[in-house]
Amino acid sequence: MVDKKRIFSLVLIISLISFLMIGCFDSSNSSNQKQEDEVREQKQDIIKIGITQIIEHPALDSAILGFLDALASKGYNEDENLDIDFQNAQGDIPTAQMIANNFVSDKKDLILAIATPTAQAAFNATKEIPILITAVTDPVEAGLAKSWEQSETNVTGTSDATPIEKQFELIKTLLPDAKKIGILYNTSEQNSEIQVKKAKEIAANFNFEIETAGVTNINEVSQSLDSLLGNIDVLYT
Repeated sequence: MVDKKRIFSLVLIISLISFLMIGCFDSSNSSNQKQEDEVREQKQDIIKIGITQIIEHPALDSAILGFLDALASKGYNEDENLDIDFQNAQGDIPTAQMIANNFVSDKKDLILAIATPTAQAAFNATKEIPILITAVTDPVEAGLAKSWEQSETNVTGTSDATPIEKQFELIKTLLPDAKKIGILYNTSEQNSEIQVKKAKEIAANFNFEIETAGVTNINEVSQSLDSLLGNIDVLYT
């Protein structure tokens, strides 16, 4: 004859064991889920920044260091809450455009564009991701902003425009008899074109006559200088 008490005790023990196993399983799942949530939250907190630079140059390199120092001063550091992706186009415009397109595909949170060609490439690639620019002489002339007062685009940043009027004032003070100003500039670089245009506009206020010589590479500098130096009072580069 079956012992009912023994059966009841066995059922009770099995039930308790099952309950404990389920509790452990739920606890383990809960712990794993918590860890996954924490990892996901950490990933969401990491800001992805793409930095695109047109070419290696000490002044442009310094812009990156200044940018990273400013971020660090606000508590943003690489390998902590920043993912920095630095790319250099090595002077090649199609490469700059490819870099910008890759940044957009990678869904960067911010793009730092150093120099006008890379800034234009980034702006061509996205009108949504915020673009911070530097080493751009005239963002309005470059088509990156609607005006100096209000960009009205996804672009903001700093200009490296030289104070031409102040510099011409200095020339007039140091060399009051100077009449002809020679300007040597890079014809393939928009910043140079913009500054020559502004120099010609400002020169009229000082009764200066502007003589220009354009170059496309460093090998042409010597010959262009020879054509200028005999006809000018001051060389402005």
